Amino acid sequence: MGLKLLEHVLILTHDPEGTRDWFCDNLGFTNGYHPEFSFPVYWLYIGDQDVLHIGKARHSVHQDTYLKTPSDVAGADYSAAGALGSGRIDHVCLACDGLEEFIERLNKKGVEFSERKAHNSNLFQLFMREPINGIKIELNFAWEEAVRMGRVPQYYDNGPNTKPDTESQSS
Repeated sequence: MGLKLLEHVLILTHDPEGTRDWFCDNLGFTNGYHPEFSFPVYWLYIGDQDVLHIGKARHSVHQDTYLKTPSDVAGADYSAAGALGSGRIDHVCLACDGLEEFIERLNKKGVEFSERKAHNSNLFQLFMREPINGIKIELNFAWEEAVRMGRVPQYYDNGPNTKPDTESQSS
């Protein structure tokens, strides 16, 4: 017995279509097949795996009952619907490749992002906020991709980048 992988994340939102479109258009998810639940849902895929499920918050009593757990307290709102931000989860992180293509796509779509080098690791990160629900998104790339492109992160684990471009790329 043991954990194998994180299978999916469910986002309950006031705007499922807008949320679906943002993730597909800006990050390259594919909208795909899902079973019938008798309430609206979208399943977004990376390759053959559904990883992001999107539904309308507070859609129906049926949906609330379906998503309920035995320890839920009657009358408590567990959906965080209407609250901007990532709620109880700080952010969603995706392992990626193709940094140049992602930066080109995000810039073309007008998506603002920050660039970081992660904690003495070989990761180059892009952080942004999905505008429909305010969910923070982290995209992780191999540091070597950033170096090849001459990208200089705005932030390191020890604070803002204050080094000249050539010096910071060797960090």
